[in-house]
Amino acid sequence: MTTEAAAGTEPALVVDERAQLEATLAELESRPASKFRSVAAPAAAVERRACALGLDDLAMRAKLMRADVLTRAGRSERGGQWAHHVLAWAQEHEHPFLLARAHRVLSNFYRQVGDISEGLTHAVQGVAHLTDDEPPGIRARHLMTLAVALDESGSTAEGDRRFREALSIATALGDLDLTINILNNMAYTAYENEDEPGARALVAHMREVQARGPRNFSALELDTIARIEMMSGHYDAAEETLHVMLDVGQSTVDMHEGDAPAVCLLTLAEARRLGHRYAAAQEALDAAVRWAEERGLDRVRAQAREEQAALYATTGRFREAYEEHRAFHKAATALHSAQREARARALQAVFEATEARRASEHFREMAHRDALTGLYNRRYVNERLPALLGEALVRRTPMSLAILDLDHFKRVNDTLSHHTGDVVLQQIAQLLLEAVHGPMIAARMGGEEFLLIMPGLTADEAAERCERLRLRIRAHAWEPITGALPVTTSIGVTTSDDGRGSPSSLLSLADRNLYVAKREGRDRVVADV
Repeated sequence: MTTEAAAGTEPALVVDERAQLEATLAELESRPASKFRSVAAPAAAVERRACALGLDDLAMRAKLMRADVLTRAGRSERGGQWAHHVLAWAQEHEHPFLLARAHRVLSNFYRQVGDISEGLTHAVQGVAHLTDDEPPGIRARHLMTLAVALDESGSTAEGDRRFREALSIATALGDLDLTINILNNMAYTAYENEDEPGARALVAHMREVQARGPRNFSALELDTIARIEMMSGHYDAAEETLHVMLDVGQSTVDMHEGDAPAVCLLTLAEARRLGHRYAAAQEALDAAVRWAEERGLDRVRAQAREEQAALYATTGRFREAYEEHRAFHKAATALHSAQREARARALQAVFEATEARRASEHFREMAHRDALTGLYNRRYVNERLPALLGEALVRRTPMSLAILDLDHFKRVNDTLSHHTGDVVLQQIAQLLLEAVHGPMIAARMGGEEFLLIMPGLTADEAAERCERLRLRIRAHAWEPITGALPVTTSIGVTTSDDGRGSPSSLLSLADRNLYVAKREGRDRVVADV
């Protein structure tokens, strides 16, 4: 479908609208990670319009942004499917822009469903496919994704190096939001690795950057800071960081993650419990439970039961602690089972979509392949040769064809066996594949007859290449296969100097020259006179 036909408008108007859509997509891609939910609706609108105009690359770009939103929002099944769909399109069309971004989204998807190894693989590819003209902010985000994947895979030093590279870019850009986002990831990584000095230094850096602009810390950033304060036993400092979360309705804190307030309230409850402020801890815990139950946050509700059990035990209410711990264990088991099923469904959905695409490609490819030799078949030649001749005609470049026929091949089948004949044909196919380069095509036309299509080769070049191939076939070590029977070939070559002529006429000329080669004694190449 052409752009003009799809849009029903003049090309100039389509070009102008394309520029508008590209500008919208660039703005959406530049939005802070904390605003990811705001991307979904406008990206969907861009995708619809791009599809209507036949602008497939822009439609795929918008679809990928929607896949990223779904993945970040926990809807992994659909997000993974869409991201794989975009990746397949980008691979087919050799589109580095979309290749890089699809790999990054898939890295997040696979890490979310627990496949750390696959997450790292896609993160590496996400950086590898970035082009030199990518905006620095995009490069920094890709590096941050790679850093997280490396750290989760156990390569802490390599992850830190990518983190710092991303941080250097964000700092140079003066992008405070991106800088804080990277620092938060670095700080939480240090916290998980029990690197208290490193974590505290990174929190200090976060505070220094935040003080330079109007941006408030998000709820999850506050949670990171509080947990690092707790590493040093600074429970009062942790409470000071999180107390704003007690009145979520009046808070100016960014709540872009749906469970972020409840997570912060749980951390606040833990800090108060460890600081021996038990009544206040219960207050925070009750608030976390209310938030979780109102919004169906099963994971947070299970964690709240664990914290409640710890609070009961600390205050000497051991029977209640035991009962709460049993409830936590039951909830956690059910949660883990549900998560495993959800992850399995997501992976299965992606697997099925990927396998369906691969199967489609596989069967399409097999329809064009000869079953015995693996070379292209006559059907493929009939479909591909007219297009190659058309390209040669437009470019005024030569097109050469050669038909090869094995000499006295019937003797191999009759004297030895058809199995031996099949082995000979397979060996010939391998020699042909070794002889073709670049856009050249080798095909089996049927029986012992083969075809070489040689775009761009002049008559002399084609004849010389076929002569080398003839000698290579004659000199091949056939004794282990055919014993004393030699294997040679006769070749007829023809050339169109500028792409003129039909496929049938060129094949007919090559076949005529092959007949001359047979008549003149076989084991020779005959080209146009």
